Amino acid sequence: MRKITQRELRNQSGELMRALDRGESFVVTRRGVPVGELTPSKRRRFVPAAEALAQLRGAPSIDFARFRLDVDAIVDQDAEPRA
Repeated sequence: MRKITQRELRNQSGELMRALDRGESFVVTRRGVPVGELTPSKRRRFVPAAEALAQLRGAPSIDFARFRLDVDAIVDQDAEPRA
């Protein structure tokens, strides 16, 4: 991770933004002391519905009655407050 000064962050923000777009990360320093990190944000990938359905096509079916029994065996679903 490349170190940059507070002044570089202020004066070269455009260049630094383009570097972030390319996937680079930075440690920002003030008077030689690290004060923060700049890292690219993770971009979400859109998956078309048809592709998602194709991936799930081979998944096993769910027996909802059995699923409900399994959940009830693990989770306390009492409506009364505990406190």
